[in-house]
Amino acid sequence: MRILLPQSPWVGEITVEELTDRSRETLNENLGMEFLEIAETELRGRMPVDRRTVQPAGVLHGGASMAFAETLASWAGYLSIDRDRFHVVGQEINANHVRPGRAGTWVYGAASPLHLGRRAHVWEVRIADEAGKLVCVSRCTLAVIEQASGYSAPEARA
Repeated sequence: MRILLPQSPWVGEITVEELTDRSRETLNENLGMEFLEIAETELRGRMPVDRRTVQPAGVLHGGASMAFAETLASWAGYLSIDRDRFHVVGQEINANHVRPGRAGTWVYGAASPLHLGRRAHVWEVRIADEAGKLVCVSRCTLAVIEQASGYSAPEARA
């Protein structure tokens, strides 16, 4: 059974282009991750299955799936807090890899909230292949800490 929150979890206004700008010169950019949409209750993105993200057997590396899942969950957490007062950090992540992602294709991910508390969030991230078949399902717990968010473009980073 899938339970969705009754309303959008997002706080404030931000665009996919702003998320992309703040992801420059990070792991996200290095692995080719792209944000696609901030939907009503989920953040969606995609990642290529290419030389940067495959294992020696030529299929999507499980670690790349984990990085993609944590990226989507963390940015979704970022979108759902008062960013002037709070920041989110990964606390725990797990995943089940159920199907290989094939080289030369893309995988698509969607992060949706399972729990949004004052001090912790739990996000589910589902990663699928181009045919919509499940490749990986992940759950990521984020700690919500009381400090202004540090997500920024490279020029503003310390």
